[in-house]
Amino acid sequence: MDALILIGSLALLLLLGFPVAFSVGLSAFIGAWWIDLPWEAVVIQITNGVNKFSLLTIPFFILAGAIMAEGGIARRLVNFAYIFVGFIRGGLSLVNIVASTFFGAISGSSVADTASIGSVMIPEMEAKGYPRDFAAAVTASGSVQAVLTPPSHNSVIYSLATGGVVSISSLFVAGIFPGLLLGLCLMIMCIGFARKRGYPKGERIPFKQALKIFLDAFWGLFTIVIILGGILTGIFTATESAAIACLWAFLVTMFIYRDFKWNQLHILLFRTIKTVTIVMVLIAFAASFGAVMTFMQLPQMITDTFTSISDNKYVILMCINVLLLVIGTLMDMAPIILILTPVLLPVTNALGIDPVHFGMIMMTNLGIGLITPPVGSVLFVASAVSKQKIEQVVRAMLPFYCVLFIVLLLITYIPAISLWLPRAMGVI
Repeated sequence: MDALILIGSLALLLLLGFPVAFSVGLSAFIGAWWIDLPWEAVVIQITNGVNKFSLLTIPFFILAGAIMAEGGIARRLVNFAYIFVGFIRGGLSLVNIVASTFFGAISGSSVADTASIGSVMIPEMEAKGYPRDFAAAVTASGSVQAVLTPPSHNSVIYSLATGGVVSISSLFVAGIFPGLLLGLCLMIMCIGFARKRGYPKGERIPFKQALKIFLDAFWGLFTIVIILGGILTGIFTATESAAIACLWAFLVTMFIYRDFKWNQLHILLFRTIKTVTIVMVLIAFAASFGAVMTFMQLPQMITDTFTSISDNKYVILMCINVLLLVIGTLMDMAPIILILTPVLLPVTNALGIDPVHFGMIMMTNLGIGLITPPVGSVLFVASAVSKQKIEQVVRAMLPFYCVLFIVLLLITYIPAISLWLPRAMGVI
């Protein structure tokens, strides 16, 4: 009955149209009232939820990504990606995916990736004979890489949701191979489509022009070196690398590229502060929700339920995948991570599944949810940028969903994809 009151009140508030963060917070207070837990204890959990130094990683990475997104880096990354794959049949679709790989490693956000790369690539692909809905589908599916590869904001949130059991650095390193695998699988499918549908080839870029393009993109690409290099070598913590990346993005955008006007800077900062505020309020309320769940012993009940279904971890993982895929279509990614991680982590721990590996499973599942109706935020951005109806984009997305599900299964049942590199680097 305790769990019904807590979860039922959350579901009711969401159905009534309350914002997710406030729905989570209010349901925590309702649950506390039901079990006679003092509301002061809930308030303490709210303040403790955001009183963590590692949380600084989120605003720094969000600001760095926003600055680079507005500073002309998207066009430079597209040009740089064209050097490597633009000459292949269907090359523009491959350029789209490779550029998303680079941009995701700077922004850490699928929404920013879709908006920035899509605004450049979708009109260009259409001009070269690609259907606009196909271009939107390529852009949206390619942007899922950003939730896996560093500096994924959602990996930071997952680390916090585990209570610090999993380090941000280990998640960043673990996401490299899954993100690259996703991009590679999408590229293989796009090559197949290009040959079947006769999409055009591009021209090879002469060496001198390629060198010029590289030098132009180098300053933005160096942000990736700061983020990954600093963490992998141990020079920076994840929080320190985020701060330095933010400073570097500002210097590159305002003094080297100079595509962004100073009089627009305050608008960008205001937009970033608004985004960060929403995330922080959600994290604070989710901490109280998680505490109430713990008092109700809900995680233990969920663990017992799953283990009663089967003692085979592969069966349980499939059940968890189905659960996350369904919920991922109904709610945004961050609140799901904050609410379900404390619930599902005891289940996976009982099965002997590494929490870093489970983090990659969760990121992939919920990344698919970002491009799935009815509330997929990335899907809506792709629809808006491409000026196509949601139905048209979803129809074009169907083959991409199949590829994404295959990648999900590979990540789920081959732990080495996620764990080999962090173990080799000694971060887990």
